[in-house]
Amino acid sequence: MRTSVYVKRKMLIYLAVFIALCIFSLVAGSFAPHDAELVNLLEAKKAPGGEYLMGTDWLGRCIFSRILSGASSSIFASLVIVVLSMLVGCATGLISGYVGGIVDEIMMRVVDVFLAFPGIVLSIAVAGMLGPGLRNGVLALAATGWTQYARLIRSYVLSIRQENFIKAARLNGQSEWSILMHHVFPNAIRPVVVTGTLHLSGAMLSISGLSFLGLGSSSAEWGSMLSEGRSLMQQCPWMVLYPALAIFFVTILFNLLGDSVRDALDPQETMKL
Repeated sequence: MRTSVYVKRKMLIYLAVFIALCIFSLVAGSFAPHDAELVNLLEAKKAPGGEYLMGTDWLGRCIFSRILSGASSSIFASLVIVVLSMLVGCATGLISGYVGGIVDEIMMRVVDVFLAFPGIVLSIAVAGMLGPGLRNGVLALAATGWTQYARLIRSYVLSIRQENFIKAARLNGQSEWSILMHHVFPNAIRPVVVTGTLHLSGAMLSISGLSFLGLGSSSAEWGSMLSEGRSLMQQCPWMVLYPALAIFFVTILFNLLGDSVRDALDPQETMKL
């Protein structure tokens, strides 16, 4: 009992920190001491200290201001990727697992085609076809990330649809849509939520990777800041260090949140503790 309370309390703490971070990222740009996009070549490549807490980049832009301004795009892009992937994957997995037959065969073969290619390579190809931009990068990653959710929820639906309470619902005259939405989906969504929170960190690294390659955002996004500073890493290491630390700490928070949600919602993991 104590273990269960501790696990849930830990999840609530990390969830509160996560929500606070999301809220802060929305207003972080207003706390920036300088204009994140203001070019001032007279202040270019200034080391951290004094007026510029984290130094300036090769165009004289304040790195601290750019990190604050780019927080919302980096964090919420990760959230949108996971949410879109979950929506498409859940819809596909629910229909495929519940309907079965030829519908299941066709949908799973489509999933197999997507899984035949490495995820990040396929994302780069899709982003290259759509063109650079944060929105296109998010769509590219969501278009390749839904398959794992589809396979996961399908496996749970296949087992749930044979349960006695599903048969009882049919005997009571409930429609197939009502059974799917009120009985199957609520019992299959838990592992999807756990997987989604665990994949937030991967989404953050993926969107930063696309921006680093020039396929994501070209504005003050943490991945693009790394790309801009890589050629000056030896001369001005702060241009790479601070955006990398921002990605590192947010990714760690996402991992801690995912682990705590998994421990709180997975009965087997909770029993192991």
